[in-house]
Amino acid sequence: MDKDLNYYHLIHQKIASLLLYQSVLEDEIGKAFLEILDLIYFRNQEQIDIDCLKAYGLWVKSFASQGISWQDYIIRKILVDDNPFSQQVQHNSLENLPQPLIEAAEQDLSILNTLYNLPLEAISQWVKEAANLPFSPFIAQYKNKDNTFLHQTDHWKNCLPELAAHYRQHGTGIFAQYKAFKWHNNKLIGISQADTITLSEIVGYESQKETLIKNTEILLSGYSALNILLYGSRGAGKSSLVKSLLNQYSCQGLRLIEVNKSQLSNLPMIVDQLRNIAQKFIIFVDDLSFEEDNDAFKALKVVLEGNVTAKAKNVVVYATSNRRHLIREYFDDRPRPKDADEIHNWDTVQEKLSFSDRFGLTLTFQPANQDTYLQIVHHLASQINLKIDKDELEFKAKQWATKHNGRSGRTARQFIDFIQGELAIKNYKI
Repeated sequence: MDKDLNYYHLIHQKIASLLLYQSVLEDEIGKAFLEILDLIYFRNQEQIDIDCLKAYGLWVKSFASQGISWQDYIIRKILVDDNPFSQQVQHNSLENLPQPLIEAAEQDLSILNTLYNLPLEAISQWVKEAANLPFSPFIAQYKNKDNTFLHQTDHWKNCLPELAAHYRQHGTGIFAQYKAFKWHNNKLIGISQADTITLSEIVGYESQKETLIKNTEILLSGYSALNILLYGSRGAGKSSLVKSLLNQYSCQGLRLIEVNKSQLSNLPMIVDQLRNIAQKFIIFVDDLSFEEDNDAFKALKVVLEGNVTAKAKNVVVYATSNRRHLIREYFDDRPRPKDADEIHNWDTVQEKLSFSDRFGLTLTFQPANQDTYLQIVHHLASQINLKIDKDELEFKAKQWATKHNGRSGRTARQFIDFIQGELAIKNYKI
C-alpha cells in the first residue's frame, strides 16, 4: 500500500505542476477525482473514510451521466481546452510559437498522458484500502467512443502538429464545444441542440441560395464578405436558409450567433469579442425592423458600416425581414410645406428608407407560385420517402395551402410533417 500511495502522491504532484492545461480537471469529473486524491492519504478517521467513498461515488456517477470512459474524458477536455498554446497556435504555425510555450505544452501533455493511462482498477483498490473497505468499489469502466489521434499514440508530447491542426479547424473553449450561440446577459451561451436543417432541404430559391453560399465561402476563405439582408414574403425559407449554412460549413470553422432585435444595441460589444477568434461568424438577426431611429438602429449601422474601429473580417450580419424598408415610415414623417421644424426633413426620410442599402447584398424572396410550392412539396416528400400517390399528394397539398397559410416553403413543410404523421397512424391501425 505504501508503494501505491507513493505513486498516488506522484500523480497528485504531476497534476499540480500543470502549466497550461490546468482547467482540464476543473469540471465535475475532474474535481471528484482530485478530491479522491486529497482524501486518500487520511486514514483511520471514520469521517474521512466516508468522504472518500462519497467522492468516489460522485466520480462514478459523473461518468455514468455522460457515458464516457476516463480516457475519452481526458482527451475531450484537451481538445477543447482554451489556453495560451491552443489560442496562439490557431493564428501561428508551431515554428513561429515561442519555444517555452511549446515546451510547456509538451510537459503538460506528458502529464495528461499519465492520467490517461491510469488503471481504474488501481484507483478502486486505493479507495478500498484508504476507506478500510472489505470489498473493492465498483469500477466505472466504459468503452472508448472516440478514435482521435491521441488514442492512437503512446507519446502525446510528439502529437503537437496534429493537436495544432485540430485547434485550427475546430477552435477551443466554447467555440469548440458548440457551433450555434445566443447572446444572453452580455455573454455568449452555447446552443446544444441547434437546428439540423440542411441546404439540400431548401428548394425553389436557387439563385438566392447560390449567392448566400458564395458569400459565406468568401467569409470562410478569409476575405471580406458582405452583410446580407434576406427580404421577402413570410414562410419563404429565409431563416432556414441561413441556419442551414451552419450544418454545411461548421466543420470549416463557421459559427452562428443568434441576436434578437432587442439586443441589437449590444452588437458592437459582440463583434469586439469575436474579432480575434480564429473561427468565422454569422450574426443572425431574424425578422428585422425598427419602429424609429433608436439605439438599436444606430448600433446595427455601426456594425454594417464601421466607425473608427476597423471592421472585423471574420464576422458578417445576415438579417431576414418581411419589410423592404426596415424602419417604419408614417405619412406624418413626410415633409409638408407647413412643417418648418426641420429644414432638411427629406434627408431624414431618405436615411430611413435607404437603411437596407447599407447591407452589401439584398436577396429577394418572392411569394411561391403553385409550381414552386408543389416543387417544394415533392422535394420534401422524396427526402423522407413518403409513400403516397403523386396526384393525391398534390391534391392534398393544394387543399392544405388553401385552408391554412397559403403557398410557401413553411406551409409545404407543415403539410409534409402532418401527412407523414397521418399516414403513420393509418398504417399502425391497419
